[in-house]
Amino acid sequence: MPRCRVSLSTMIFLVILQGAAVVLFCGWYLQLSPCGSAPSNNKVHVLLLSSWRSGSSFLGQVFNQHPSVFYLMEPGWHVWTKLHKPRARVLRMAVRDLFRSLFQCDFSVMDSYLPEHYNVSSLFMWSHSRAMCSPPACPLTPRDQFSDEAQCSRTCDAIGLQAVEEACGTYSHVVLKEVRFFELESLYPLLQDPRLDLRIIHLVRDPRAVLRSREQSAHAFVYDDPTVLEQRSIPAGEVQYEVMQEICRSHVRINERAVLKPPPFLKGRYKMVRYEDVARDPLEEITAMYEFAGLEATSQLEEWIYRVTHGKGKGARKDAFKITSRNATDVSQAWRTMLPHSKVKRIQEVCKGAMSLLGYRTVNSEKEQKRLDIDLLVPREPYQFSWLPAKTEHPSNS
Repeated sequence: MPRCRVSLSTMIFLVILQGAAVVLFCGWYLQLSPCGSAPSNNKVHVLLLSSWRSGSSFLGQVFNQHPSVFYLMEPGWHVWTKLHKPRARVLRMAVRDLFRSLFQCDFSVMDSYLPEHYNVSSLFMWSHSRAMCSPPACPLTPRDQFSDEAQCSRTCDAIGLQAVEEACGTYSHVVLKEVRFFELESLYPLLQDPRLDLRIIHLVRDPRAVLRSREQSAHAFVYDDPTVLEQRSIPAGEVQYEVMQEICRSHVRINERAVLKPPPFLKGRYKMVRYEDVARDPLEEITAMYEFAGLEATSQLEEWIYRVTHGKGKGARKDAFKITSRNATDVSQAWRTMLPHSKVKRIQEVCKGAMSLLGYRTVNSEKEQKRLDIDLLVPREPYQFSWLPAKTEHPSNS
């Protein structure tokens, strides 16, 4: 029987070659697989990415009231209000770096943005976070119960953020809601950070409904609008349309980047949600978002979701920033009877591309606008808007 002799130097070379191949394969695999770079502590990080008056406060509360979630509302506000006449593009990296720290429960980063002697109440909308009102941050609300913002404000303020930081570390999910990102590229370092398991839920809403809602609370945007517009001088009557144009363009940029030509590390990390779909079928849509984030809905949460989406009325002006019981479908359709058709035509021109991409039909007359039997929401296929992450198990820590 013939024998094949291999010299020692050849064997060494083959072993080295094999090792190099393994290293190269592993590096290639980790680049392509987001699950390969998941953090060892199994903590999940969720960014609720939206724009003003798009239902993001409601969506934030959907996650906030979950017993496994540590939630903060718009921490980017601290960055935007720190500087005199800021510009959105200049601030985006600072907001991104703030989020990197907060996702890891490092609140020392807030020293740069808060007063010298600060309390928990120095955090923007702090009492809207159930985790701030629950042990170990505050004994007021047990984790398996819903928080009361008014009671929390009176009871749970404290000096410094040490208790908040400790509380953050005890939850399996850290969820941050933000309206101050206008593209995905600045978030790439977070998506590639091996310490983070970042999921992005991108909430959009019909621009006509957003305009109507913005007009109800115009005073709230006196500071933000100039920042969005990069401090450009715009005639007063045109400001709201210029801002809406920037917002619509940002939705297009974000969705196209995530869906059409996504980088490998974004696969499985992005889900787009339309507010109107949530309004029509809250439990189904919210359950899908929970699944995307690695959470399970409880019967108590399902009852709460039903109550706050099946109330009466369209929402009063005084409740513009409150989560009250309303009829979600009526809220989503209110613009059709309350917004003048001239403004509808203008916003359709300004946001034409975004409306087409996101699935909102235009109206050609006031009569068509007010005929509520005409459905203006284009049915969408789930694959158009999201990639679901691989099924993973996460401790509830609740």
